[in-house]
Amino acid sequence: MTQPPTYPTPPAGGQPPAAGGFAPPSGPIRQEYPVPPQYAPPGRTPPPGYVGPPRPMVAPPALAPNGQPLASFGDRLLAVLLDGLVLMAVMMVVILPAVILFVIAVLPGLTETTADGSYVEVDPFADFLLPFLALEAGIFLFAIGVTYVFHVEMMFKTGQTLGKRVMKLRVVPVDPAGTLDRRAAAKRWLAHQVGGSFIPGFNYLDGLWQLWDKPWQQCLHDKFARTVVVKVAP
Repeated sequence: MTQPPTYPTPPAGGQPPAAGGFAPPSGPIRQEYPVPPQYAPPGRTPPPGYVGPPRPMVAPPALAPNGQPLASFGDRLLAVLLDGLVLMAVMMVVILPAVILFVIAVLPGLTETTADGSYVEVDPFADFLLPFLALEAGIFLFAIGVTYVFHVEMMFKTGQTLGKRVMKLRVVPVDPAGTLDRRAAAKRWLAHQVGGSFIPGFNYLDGLWQLWDKPWQQCLHDKFARTVVVKVAP
């Protein structure tokens, strides 16, 4: 008598074996996840979809009406300091000898004594005050003349003083179609000199104004003369 075929006993709680006698794996089926893109070494093409690390946002430089980048506060400050050193050196060449000559000419007469040791009577107004005022007036006029030549006559032709030339800066009109002339340079100089001479703290306010001025970062003397300061190529 033929016996019926036997089959392996299915595991408890599992599915019956498939044809061929192999049972599917029991338990939860592991879900596969895509592999994240990896960094590609130099010389290899990165995987599709790889965009690299995020880059910081850099604000574009502020531009003058003529399209050139505006000068920064630091560059303008250094240019002013350099110009101040040059002007001081030029003035000292003339002012220091003048003061020495004044002392040599005036002070001996104020301390002159007679044979008995008493001081010779002098007129303080005529012998000291008037010569001193004349010296002060001469120094003042000389300083005004030097600064005018430096900031007007030497500057308007190229738009640069010595300090601005070192820092690669140039003064240009707000109007891109215009050219810097003597009148505009003189207005910049007058605003700076007159304001600084008669308004307390004007020089500081004038120089700092560019920090919040929009859109052309002008100082007050730039606004008066309708000029801007730009950075030029080396």
